[in-house]
Amino acid sequence: MSQGRSIRLFLVDGTPNGLLTAEIMNWTGHVLTGPRSKLGELVQRPEVGRTGIYFLVGADPENSFRSLVYIGESDDVGKRLKQHNKPEEQGGKDFWERVCLVTSKDQNLTKAHVKHLESWLINKAKQVGRCQLVNSTAHDYGNLPEADLADMAFFAEQIRTVLPVLGLDFLRETSKPVRTSATGEVSTVTESPIFFLEIPKHKIRAKAQEVDGEFYVLAGSIARPIWSNNSHSSYKGLHEQLQVDGVLVSNQDGSLKFAADQSFSSPSAAAAVVSGRAANGRTQWRVEGAGQTYGEWQNQQVSGGEI
Repeated sequence: MSQGRSIRLFLVDGTPNGLLTAEIMNWTGHVLTGPRSKLGELVQRPEVGRTGIYFLVGADPENSFRSLVYIGESDDVGKRLKQHNKPEEQGGKDFWERVCLVTSKDQNLTKAHVKHLESWLINKAKQVGRCQLVNSTAHDYGNLPEADLADMAFFAEQIRTVLPVLGLDFLRETSKPVRTSATGEVSTVTESPIFFLEIPKHKIRAKAQEVDGEFYVLAGSIARPIWSNNSHSSYKGLHEQLQVDGVLVSNQDGSLKFAADQSFSSPSAAAAVVSGRAANGRTQWRVEGAGQTYGEWQNQQVSGGEI
């Protein structure tokens, strides 16, 4: 079982849609986030004058399932944000609607540190594939002392822990998470049984597993190649996007196969993509070897194992 973490959130002006700070116990990092409409208040805060890393986030007009993200660094984050707030013809950026910046409470982050973090985070965001990066390039800043590299690896992992809590999930893995013990042993965390979904008519058979509260369709699962004309669902766009991303690849028989584990927001989202139509994942996914539906299995967990 994974160990709990304590994250302290503070609503700066007492409203949920205003400025928000976040801190993790025993971590020197400090996170400040808010909407662009609050930028005038945000840049007045003392932490924005420090060296740090920042994220500009906005909606992608061409893909409702992803965000546009710009990852940057600066010795004076506030000054850089003012530049980004200018019109595009003056060198600014129009797309972003929310900003998140990460600085250090002990002010020990240097320019070399944040350049390294920027490079690492850009590459990680590309690898995860949950967003469309606005950054044109990612420079390689790996020339840090060994001790600093270890510190920045820990710092980056804390960023990846706290951002999803703030609703920013573009650094969260889409493949099944793993935990490495102190001895180097790797094991998956908090797993459910294997579920399966089968539609013989379309030669579909997919396997899935719930890991740490997120539903993953497993690599090798077979999905319907086209979306049903009789079904209208927002997941049609996701079905198409996963093909563009190379997650769903063509088989010789015309079907689609999951080339890697893929996370979904719910069992129904997963069932829809696999089935090529709107679907109720609570009834269509069944426990392998038992026949229980996902809904029945989940109800059993809620009831403490009682049937």
